Amino acid sequence: MAQNNIPKRTRPSRKELEQQLQTLSVLTSRLKLAGGLGLSFGGDRDLYHTLGYKKKLSSSDFIQQWKRHDIARAIVDRPVKKTWQGPVLVAESTEEHETQLEKQYKELDKALGLKSKFMRADRLSQLGRYSILLLGFDDSSPETWGQPVSEGNRQLRYVKPISEKNAEISTWELDTSDERFGMPRLYNIQLQHPGNNKTTKSTSLTVHHSRVIHITPDLLEDEIEGIPIIETAFNRIQDLEKLVGGAAEMFWRGARPGYAGKADPEYRLGADVEDKLKTQLDEYEHNLRRFIVAEGVNLESLAQQIADPKGHVEVQMMMLSSLTGIPMRILMGSERGELASTQDDQNWKEWIHTRREEQSEPGIVRPFVDKMIATGVLPEPIDESEGYEVRWTDLFSIGEKEKAEIGKERSAALANYVREPMAQQDIPLEGWLRYFLRLDDQEVEHLLELHKGQLDEFLEDETALEQQIETETDAPDETE
Repeated sequence: MAQNNIPKRTRPSRKELEQQLQTLSVLTSRLKLAGGLGLSFGGDRDLYHTLGYKKKLSSSDFIQQWKRHDIARAIVDRPVKKTWQGPVLVAESTEEHETQLEKQYKELDKALGLKSKFMRADRLSQLGRYSILLLGFDDSSPETWGQPVSEGNRQLRYVKPISEKNAEISTWELDTSDERFGMPRLYNIQLQHPGNNKTTKSTSLTVHHSRVIHITPDLLEDEIEGIPIIETAFNRIQDLEKLVGGAAEMFWRGARPGYAGKADPEYRLGADVEDKLKTQLDEYEHNLRRFIVAEGVNLESLAQQIADPKGHVEVQMMMLSSLTGIPMRILMGSERGELASTQDDQNWKEWIHTRREEQSEPGIVRPFVDKMIATGVLPEPIDESEGYEVRWTDLFSIGEKEKAEIGKERSAALANYVREPMAQQDIPLEGWLRYFLRLDDQEVEHLLELHKGQLDEFLEDETALEQQIETETDAPDETE
């Protein structure tokens, strides 16, 4: 029997083979899915090929599109910025005074800029199938990155948002009895360094999942890799690029008319004259000459060929608005957004509120805070059954202008109510405040107390006046 000279250490283990097969299966499934995109008539017509769409997309495509295209940037940035608008706080609702958890979270947020890191990781997750927050604990070293976080009260020194491109999942949990079955175990992370030194452009780390917060965009069956919004919008963004870029090129070429030259039948155009005419036309085209002398040739300007692309662009913007949930006037920019209807503004705020509840809080903030509590960076909540809550800025609070307008309308309604005695008899003051002005219980109670106080004061003044009149009437007349 021939001796096998291959060292045993070079042979992959069964677990490594399973990892490789799992990765190959995922890649094969993606290729099959991409290969079937755009096919119709039993595969005889390939719309993606005809229309110039790219079938296989990667996170690099999404990032490049975000960097170069204004609307691609808007559909990613506007929801993210609105979601994280204002302070994000951790609070224990059962406590009236600031607790240690609330205090230490504020200090950690201030020291590390947590909200900014959350927002960047959120944006990166929209530009890939996932992103991560790399947690730099005080036990991190080249020897420990690939190991679970050490037990004890750890300290968090830094947080780094990293894209899918630079955080590849290298090992999966394949034990079906493990609670993390099908989840990442290890990541291969590339830390990019600024500067032009090619020898230290990046650092490669193998990182254990306990040192990472895994963030995904919209999920379906897969809990690890989501569907970035820019992937779904990719074709529409390309269509918009064709329309806007084509319209600019059309204007560049068609706004300045071309010329057609017709030589006189009896005139013979010599080589020297033809060269001079070409030179004049070149100089005219490049704004070096404002007139042309054409001997024996009649130059006639061609008709301008310019079409208005507005209608076609609006169709693409409507498609993107429908896809993303961003109202068109908000998607088009702040100038148009200020003119958005009340319904648009309400729908937009409700959409952001839902995004906070269903994605940002359970997918970013809570996993981070839970990890900090588990590692001792933050203290346990006082009441474990109540836990803590994440408090966001109120999206539905009204501005000063809206408050002034509401006050004006309520003042007019109050004046009408006071001037109509029959209205006061038919509808008591409390009912009018509650059901017509739509005030809450606390406001109604406060106004009724003020009203009662003024009424009591008025009655006291009336009583005092009556007593004074009676006294003056009963007093003897000194003139008699």
